[in-house]
Amino acid sequence: MNLAHWINRASNAWPQNPAIGLGTEIIADYATLSDRVARLAGGMKNLTGLDRGDRVAIIMKNRPEYIEIMFAIWHAGLVAVPVNAKLHQREYSFILADCNARAVFHSPGINLDAPDHAICTPSIEYDQLLQSEPVIMVETEPDDLAWLFYTSGTTGTPKGAMLSHRNLLAMSLNYFADFDRIMPGHSIIHPAPLSHGAGLWMLPHICAGAVNVIPKSGGFDEAEIFELIDAWPHVSMFAAPTMVRRLTLHGDDRPLDNLKLIIYGGAPMYVADCQAALARFGPRLAQLYGQGESPMTITHLSREMIGNHHKLDSVGIPDACIEVKIVNQAGEPLGAGEKGEIICKGDTVMLGYWNNQPATAKALKNGWLHTGDIGHVDKDGFVFLTDRSKDLIISGGSNIYPREIEEVLLTMPGIAEIAVIGRPDPDWGEIAIAYVVLEDGASLDEAAMDAHCLNSLARFKRPKHYVIIDALPKSGYGKILKSRLREIDRNA
Repeated sequence: MNLAHWINRASNAWPQNPAIGLGTEIIADYATLSDRVARLAGGMKNLTGLDRGDRVAIIMKNRPEYIEIMFAIWHAGLVAVPVNAKLHQREYSFILADCNARAVFHSPGINLDAPDHAICTPSIEYDQLLQSEPVIMVETEPDDLAWLFYTSGTTGTPKGAMLSHRNLLAMSLNYFADFDRIMPGHSIIHPAPLSHGAGLWMLPHICAGAVNVIPKSGGFDEAEIFELIDAWPHVSMFAAPTMVRRLTLHGDDRPLDNLKLIIYGGAPMYVADCQAALARFGPRLAQLYGQGESPMTITHLSREMIGNHHKLDSVGIPDACIEVKIVNQAGEPLGAGEKGEIICKGDTVMLGYWNNQPATAKALKNGWLHTGDIGHVDKDGFVFLTDRSKDLIISGGSNIYPREIEEVLLTMPGIAEIAVIGRPDPDWGEIAIAYVVLEDGASLDEAAMDAHCLNSLARFKRPKHYVIIDALPKSGYGKILKSRLREIDRNA
C-alpha cells in the first residue's frame, strides 16, 4: 500500500474539506491538494535520472508546500528524506551523500552541495513542476522504503532509520488506538519541525481528512499558538516538553474551548511542569515515548491517565501496536522493578539502518529493537525510563550527542582534552556543558570555543557553557568518568 493513497481517499470522500492551513487561512482543500500532489509527482518523474526508489530530500522550514512534497514523493514511488532545516551545512552534506539523494527541495537561504536536482521552494522551477501533467500513483509493497529518518548515533555520525509504508501505516493506526479518534474537519497545528515528530503526526490527520495547520512564523511562538487555537476547530498539537512549559507560563488566560489534545514527547517532562500544564489546559495532555527507529510508538500515557494524575513520572504502558520488554545484558526478561534495557517488537519497528549493517545487527536482534534506553516496569505494567542512551543529551526535544561536540572542539588548537555532559535545566530539560582541559600555556575563552563550534555544528547543539578544568576524572584504565563529572557539575 502506498501512503499517498490517503490523499486520493480524502479527496474522494471530503473534496471541499480544508486540508492545509497557513496561520488562520485555508490554503488548500483536499481536491486541490490531491491535484497538486499528482502534478508535482509528474514533475518529479520527469526530472532526469530520477527513478522509482530514489531518495528525495526535504530540507525546509515548516511551510504548506512541505506536505504536498512529501506525498508527491510517495505518489511517484520515491523515498522521502526529511532533514532538520536547523542543521549545519556539513550535516546536510553528510546526509545527502549517505543516502545518495538524487533531488532535494529546500528553503531559501539553505546552502547545499547540490545533488542532481536542487529545487528551492518557493521558486519558478517549483511552479513549473506543478504545471506538469498529473500521473497515476505508483503501486508499492508494504515493506517498500517510504521515509529515511536520520537520527544521530552515539559516535556522532547520523544513521538513516529505514521506515517502510507498513511502519508508517501501523504508526498512524496506533494514533487512533492510543491517542485520539480524529474526525474530518479536525485540526493539528505544527510548530515543531515537520522533519521529525510533527511530520509523522501529519499522516493520521491526512488519513482522517483533518486539516494540517502551519503557523505563519514557521515555528513556535506562544502568542501565535493561542491565536491558532482560537481560529481552528478541535485542535491537536505535538510539542516538546519545553514548548508545553512555555505555553503554561505565557500568561494568556483566554478560554481554550477549541483545544482537544497536546501530545508531548521527545524528552521527559518534570512532574511539577505536567501538573502546572494540567492546571492551565485541563485534561488535554498525552505523553509518548518513541524513537526514530520505532516512530512515535513504544509507550504512552493517555489523556485519561494524565488527567487523573496517574503515574506522571512514568512513560506509560506499551502501545497497542507493539510489545515491550525489559531485558538484562544477556537478553533475558527481567521482573517488575528490575532495571535493564528497553526493547520492543512490532510493525512500527524499522527495517534497519541505511547502508549500515553493523549498526542494524546491533539494534535489531530476532526482530526486537534494542533501544539503548534503561528502564523498568512496575507491577501494573507501567514503564519507567531511568536513563536515556548512555551519553545522550535531550535539549528542548532535540537529541545532542556529546561525542559529536567533543570531536569538533578537539580540532581546536590549545585544547588537550574535553568531555561534554548534560546539565538539568528547567526550561530546556537539559543543556550541554563542555568541560575543557587546555594544553600547557594555552589560553582560550568561551567566545572563541563557541565560535569554533558554530563553524561545524548546528546552533542548538553547541554547549551552553564551557568550564576550564585542570584534569578530567578518570578510572584506573584512563577512561573519563562522566558519572563523576556530573557529580562535580551538580556540586559546582
